[in-house]
Amino acid sequence: MAILLIHGGAGSHPEDVESDTVAGLERACHAGYVALTDDAAAPAERSAALAGALAAVSSMEANPAAFNAGIGGSPTRDGTVELDAAVMLSDGSSGAVTLVRNTPFAARLAERVRTDTPHALLAAYGAEALVDDPVPNEHLLTPRSLAGLERWRAGLLGTPAGSPAGSGTVGAVALDDAGRLAAVTSTGGMVGKWSGRVGDTPIVGAGTYADERVAVSCTGRGEAFMRAVTAKALADALAAGAELDSALSAALEGIRRQGGTGGLIAVTADGAFGMAFNSASMALAWSTPKGAEARLSRAAGINVMRAP
Repeated sequence: MAILLIHGGAGSHPEDVESDTVAGLERACHAGYVALTDDAAAPAERSAALAGALAAVSSMEANPAAFNAGIGGSPTRDGTVELDAAVMLSDGSSGAVTLVRNTPFAARLAERVRTDTPHALLAAYGAEALVDDPVPNEHLLTPRSLAGLERWRAGLLGTPAGSPAGSGTVGAVALDDAGRLAAVTSTGGMVGKWSGRVGDTPIVGAGTYADERVAVSCTGRGEAFMRAVTAKALADALAAGAELDSALSAALEGIRRQGGTGGLIAVTADGAFGMAFNSASMALAWSTPKGAEARLSRAAGINVMRAP
């Protein structure tokens, strides 16, 4: 019953990026599902669910034409890139990094924190010291991301003066044939954010969470997801007996009460998977034994499906 569900961010996607976004989703979902269903792709010490989710997110981190993570991550107001990421498995283990400036693959770095350190979260130079092949921060900037920063500086992104704009976090949740779950999330944050800002992505229970029942990845206004502890709230609702659709609805209401917009994806151990968002659009793709689909959805709301 292998299931992979990914997102490429919730927010407002211009029509001129739709084809790049859908193509990027298709590539990421294919890469992730191959890893999820190929025993050779998942070493014994790592679950197939994690292998699939990590492969999908790594694909999106390396795709600056479509996503805000890794190469092309949103610059701070100072013109630098600071990346966040987290991984979590259904056995309760997790790893996360924040304020990373020297690699596009923040999710892989978060996995190193999980496997190679006694810690759950490392920041800045502590996380960067684990990178085997560091790159200059300028390597993470692209003409597209720099143009976005200039538009922000000119006040053309529709936010109050001085306020950061946009999101576009990427993430994946997976269920493997052994019944294990994993969640992986990675982000460049918001255009024009203050240097040193940490969002919900690397905070276990806020933007990323997995337990024996569900795996969750969130995207949107991170401060709202942090204050609502969105991912853990959804897991707690399921543990209390809620169905996935009502748990997703309650999660959206929680971020709305905090003044936030965005979305989240979730897959459960019994083969249900769903997505929910209250923003203008959300980039989504999934693959199951029945087939695969990728779309840039502009119909806000909740959609729950079940694998055969």
